Amino acid sequence: MIHLPLGIDEEKRLAVLAEYGIHSTLTEMGFNRLIHLTANIFNVPIVLISLIEAERQLFAASMGISTCETPRDISFCAHAIQRSDILVIPDTHKDPLFKDNPLVTGEPFIRFYAGIPLRTLEGHALGTLCIIDRVARPPLSAGDKQNMYDLAALVMDRLEMRRLERARAASQFRFENIAQTSPDAIICADDIGTITFWNSAARKLLGYESDEIIGQPINRLVPDGLIARLRRLASDREALQHGGTLELKVRAADGNWIPVELSASMWVDHDHISFGAILRDITERRRNEERLFQLAHMDHLTGLANRTLLASSLEQTLRDEDAAIVMLVDLDGFKDVNDNLGHAGGDAVLVDVGFKLQNCVRSGDVVARMGGDEFALLLPGLSDAQRAAEIADRIIDDISKIVTIEGQPVNIGASVGIVLYPIHGLTNQELLTNADLALYQAKAEGRHCRRFFTHELRELSLAKRSYQGELGRAYSEEEFELFYQPQVRLADNVIVGAEALLRWRHPVKGLLGPAAFLPALESGPWAERVGEWVVLTACRQAADWRARGIKDFRIGVNLFSAQFRTGTLAQQVRSVLAETGLSPQALELEITENIILRQDENMLRPLRELRADGVGIAFDDYGTGYASLSMLKHYPVTRLKVDQTFVRAMVDSPPDAAIVRAILYLGSSFKMQVIAEGVETLEQCERLKKKGCLEAQGFLFGKPMPAREFALRLGLAP
Repeated sequence: MIHLPLGIDEEKRLAVLAEYGIHSTLTEMGFNRLIHLTANIFNVPIVLISLIEAERQLFAASMGISTCETPRDISFCAHAIQRSDILVIPDTHKDPLFKDNPLVTGEPFIRFYAGIPLRTLEGHALGTLCIIDRVARPPLSAGDKQNMYDLAALVMDRLEMRRLERARAASQFRFENIAQTSPDAIICADDIGTITFWNSAARKLLGYESDEIIGQPINRLVPDGLIARLRRLASDREALQHGGTLELKVRAADGNWIPVELSASMWVDHDHISFGAILRDITERRRNEERLFQLAHMDHLTGLANRTLLASSLEQTLRDEDAAIVMLVDLDGFKDVNDNLGHAGGDAVLVDVGFKLQNCVRSGDVVARMGGDEFALLLPGLSDAQRAAEIADRIIDDISKIVTIEGQPVNIGASVGIVLYPIHGLTNQELLTNADLALYQAKAEGRHCRRFFTHELRELSLAKRSYQGELGRAYSEEEFELFYQPQVRLADNVIVGAEALLRWRHPVKGLLGPAAFLPALESGPWAERVGEWVVLTACRQAADWRARGIKDFRIGVNLFSAQFRTGTLAQQVRSVLAETGLSPQALELEITENIILRQDENMLRPLRELRADGVGIAFDDYGTGYASLSMLKHYPVTRLKVDQTFVRAMVDSPPDAAIVRAILYLGSSFKMQVIAEGVETLEQCERLKKKGCLEAQGFLFGKPMPAREFALRLGLAP
């Protein structure tokens, strides 16, 4: 690691730094606000205001790091203060100067660094404002650099106020001495308002030379009554310790009135009273602050509020309102837009969605983009669940309307999760977490719908987290087990196959059905390995039964979406078939709508390869969701499984009977086989046979059962 030499004015620089009197981390809220503003603008985990002393760098304010100082000789900022511009290191691992730095190889594992010197008016660098990330990033753009310059100016603004306040607290003489080099306009006056001191920054701001203004009444610059206001402002003892603040307009030499923030001080020396005033032109500063606030709190693409502004708005709402509604909106099918139209097309869709969301709510409501294709709405003061449902329905309807982007029709949907304050939560985190649970439920139940949070969802979520911690043990301790449900030929009720269904023999809770643990399994890291185990175990069992005389037996196995992630599903299934000796024609893989709706090549390629090998592909629960008929053309589906909800209701419900009839017709038209699930009564069985259904499964023919019991049903020894 190479160390840069000290600057030629190092002794003077350290003397200037000492004037600020900062020896430990500052607790002033103004610095913390600037730190968080910077973090939000640049989306970085670590931000530092670093002051470079003789032997150490001190973090006067920071976020994302636990320590408050490091040795100077390993400091990135010690290098940055030697520069006239911003020091940017896009990837420390590729930088010969920093790749072996202990701050790179150890905590905080700096990978990206950008630091801008914090310079006084005389040019002395006190330290830096720096942003840090633990991943490599591109160099700063011109706009990024301008933001860094403006943020550094705001930091120096606060540091300078601190320096002047220290000097003011010491004495008027010390204050005036420091004021000579201050970038702020500073005026001192006696107790009757006669100007006694005028620094160069005041001359620059207002245009008066010192000899024109010293000895003149301060009312020449400001409206009458300023001294009386200063007396009132500084009338208590606390004012002698802390400067008070006014906002007013000051008359410049050219006759124009300049808006300023005035910080007032008062000194008493042997009953002699004098006043000091620090004047800051707030026009440019407020313009910069407003611009930076917009950057930190608004989504750059849509112009909506971002996650940070939503959180602060929600916090304010919980303080001020007795009721509120929060909605989370997630787009359905957005991935296809990006895949087909590219990111520019996707961005255009997001902008259109943002516009539609704003049209669905009141003018005072907050619409935010949380990131990606997820949005949030905050409706303060609203408590009516029915009204919330109407707004959510309008959102879903408006978003689902086809729009044209770059000449291409785009059709997407939306799912909405809804919470009511205070019924569903009392804090920011609780409300947003519960809205997310409701959104997850909406997507799990078919998408393109809304769901309110219920306390049952919270219980399911807790159970899911609990089970996720046990799945690794369950897999290694072989606690999973397959049950088999008969599939029969309706013409003679002969068993022609079985669906393999996963169960968990929990050491404490006993035998668990899939509803208890599948959500935890499918969203965790064990889904792929458990899925592979299911395929292997089911195929091995089917091969055994076929070898023992059940020649035409078929086994159905449900796939998890995780099994498609690696792109090796086809090879894995082929390997299992080779190992077990099971014929490809004896295996049927079942896919659900959650898988089929993704409709990308990672899904299609392995299914097409396996179908070409002779493996059957069944579409489970067909008719319950939003999969289009055209998907049946693109997917290599060989069988449709009529969902049990239609089968159970078909006897008493003409619409459900019509759906069953339509699915059977589709199967015939596409030359696909059809099997009905959930058959529980003889009447349902007879209706299905009359409609032309050839196969079925359900409690009428047998519940899911262990392999030993199923073997007995086949007439085999267990």
